[in-house]
Amino acid sequence: MTRIVIIGGGPGGYEAALVAAQLGAEVTVVDRDGLGGASVLTDCVPSKTLIATAEVMTGFDSSREELGIELDFDGDGVGDQVRGIQVDLGKVNRRVKRLALAQSQDITGAVTRAGVKVVRGRGQLAPGQASDGARQVRVLDVDGVAGQTRELVADGVLIATGGHPREIPDARPDGERILTWTQVYDLGELPEELIVVGSGVTGAEFAGAYQALGSRVTLVSSRDRVLPGEDPDAAAVLEDVFRRRGMNVLSRSRAAAAKRVGNRVEVTLSDGRTVTGTHCLMAVGAVPNTADMGLAEAGVRLTDGGHIVTDKVSRTSAPGVYAAGDCTGVFALASVAAMQGRIAMYHFLGESVAPLNLNTVSANVFTDPEIATVGFSQADVDEGRIDARVVKLPLLRNPRAKMQGVRDGFVKLFARPGTGIVVGGVVVSPRASELIHPISIAVDNSLTVEQIAKAFTVYPSLSGSIAEAARQLHTPKTAEVQ
Repeated sequence: MTRIVIIGGGPGGYEAALVAAQLGAEVTVVDRDGLGGASVLTDCVPSKTLIATAEVMTGFDSSREELGIELDFDGDGVGDQVRGIQVDLGKVNRRVKRLALAQSQDITGAVTRAGVKVVRGRGQLAPGQASDGARQVRVLDVDGVAGQTRELVADGVLIATGGHPREIPDARPDGERILTWTQVYDLGELPEELIVVGSGVTGAEFAGAYQALGSRVTLVSSRDRVLPGEDPDAAAVLEDVFRRRGMNVLSRSRAAAAKRVGNRVEVTLSDGRTVTGTHCLMAVGAVPNTADMGLAEAGVRLTDGGHIVTDKVSRTSAPGVYAAGDCTGVFALASVAAMQGRIAMYHFLGESVAPLNLNTVSANVFTDPEIATVGFSQADVDEGRIDARVVKLPLLRNPRAKMQGVRDGFVKLFARPGTGIVVGGVVVSPRASELIHPISIAVDNSLTVEQIAKAFTVYPSLSGSIAEAARQLHTPKTAEVQ
């Protein structure tokens, strides 16, 4: 029986374990924090649970007046204009932690039922290989104490150790006032004034969520706009929404330091300006968990930033060693980590497998409105990496959006000239994470705009805008619609 050892129990690790067990391998997962990893325990599941509460608050606040909903808090029969709905952050965070733990337990149950052995500890890869190609994995206790080491023998090893929040030397988190995104769920009360440092996906999501929950938010962005890595039209919509709702967005403002001053936090910008608030959330990227694992000594090539170098079937430079997830730096998404892990096991265990294709990955930013993308981007078109025609339809024209009081957002499709094959798309709307799926299917299966346009859609529906964009692209002489 082939022996597989997986170091790390996040999406890349536990999905790989399920595949390997299904294919008849003897599988051991070495995990230090709980199956599900950061994705389930401190990142995706907790943050999106928090955001779910924020969505209810935002949806009600932004559309109740237009929809004719009045609040009468004092019972005098006259609608009150003052916002009377508050959030109990302690209760919200208790629910967040409860759901994250439950999800981790569900994953553990599924993995153990599949016959996978789970070992709690910290894994290290020993140098060298035996004559039969086997490798040794050292398992230390969670704190890395060498005296508690045990040895596992593996024919194949998968490293899926994820990452952790990056820290600025002069802005060390204390878990009380200066926080990383893993620490915010310990807050018992809503921050009155929250400074969010970093305007990437994590920073934008938390900034929008806490603003919706009732915090006064300042977003510090080192770039000229929020979400610099996303579609520029989508980022412009979101930044406009943020500002319109009262967020203080500081563009081209790099944070140099953060310190506590009594019960407040002072953030110093690189140009000497200071910003103060009651709390500060540092969202300045992530660092791969690859240190002190013996990887270089075992022949695993790393980038200067510590990420593991892999090919499109998740192989590293060391024979018999694969890697998946955030520790590879390929694409920091749970779905990509899971796919990398599955591909690794299929490949190592001799099954046919298609290499990882990042051009079909769909992703979502869980702000309000959400931003979902798949395939080639506007930047790819603008910079000549692909020749594609573009149509963008504002949701203001969509009848369902009008009925729901949705003002912000659009659907954008990219299609190849001549063939009309859909190669990418962007959706900015409520529940864009759900609306992107038909576009993802089109991209993954090389469907044409004609095929999308001919499919029935429900009337009225937001998805009708996808079909309408396809119809406009199907017209030979259509120019871009703004």
